Amino acid sequence: MQDARRTQLAEFLKSCRARVSPAEVGLPSGKRRRTPGLRREDVAALAGVSATWYTWLEQGRDVHPSDRVLEGLARTLQLTSEERDYLFSLAQHRSAPLKPGETEEVSAAVRHTLDALNLPAIVMNLRWDVLYWNAMMARAIRDYGAMPPGERNLIKILLLNPDIRTDHKEYEVTARRVLSKLRMDYGQAGDDPDFDAFIEEMNGLSATFREMWKSPEITGHSEGVHVERHPKQGDITFAHSSYVVEGAPTQRVVIYAAADPDSADKLAKLID
Repeated sequence: MQDARRTQLAEFLKSCRARVSPAEVGLPSGKRRRTPGLRREDVAALAGVSATWYTWLEQGRDVHPSDRVLEGLARTLQLTSEERDYLFSLAQHRSAPLKPGETEEVSAAVRHTLDALNLPAIVMNLRWDVLYWNAMMARAIRDYGAMPPGERNLIKILLLNPDIRTDHKEYEVTARRVLSKLRMDYGQAGDDPDFDAFIEEMNGLSATFREMWKSPEITGHSEGVHVERHPKQGDITFAHSSYVVEGAPTQRVVIYAAADPDSADKLAKLID
């Protein structure tokens, strides 16, 4: 299995090298080039590794490229985000590190899917900024369109909105759970200056955040049950869960479903 992976990596690198012309990376074309695309020594020089080492990699030998080397190869070979992820999966058996702000645009397919749901749903990023919401979210829980863009953040809404703190004990449990997931998301975000700025902002705005952010608690999943007070239907209990968007690893879809029959009846009344 290991040899098969090395062979697949070697073939992948060769095919990617063949499709990049010397002119695309600032090299002279030269009439004496007998192979299409870049030569091994071209890739090695541009990626900052020795020609011998890169040759070993293309020969499927047992070499272990670092993150820096793989990023250099991805840049030199002009890989797409999917191809970069595939390169890391072959070479290191893991996904490529996330790039900050890589995918803030919500795809049309995801938007169409959420719009077709009769359940509230949103798309958020790793900082918990709400990027998209469907009509049922606006009817049943919160209309983000009525909020300034800079305030469409679930952490800010939870910690800075006094109307949410109706039950102190439940609020504290929720805040601890949410921030333990935010810590996990912060760790996955890599070197993201916007995330760092957000943490600094929340430290200045919320004493609860300052206290709880220091906790070592970590959770890798985002799901739970909570009660929303609707102005016409009264209390609706929701169970929510989240899912990573394929092809957009910094985005998560969060779907809210009624947690009991009474809540389901109330939610059904909000459907056009």
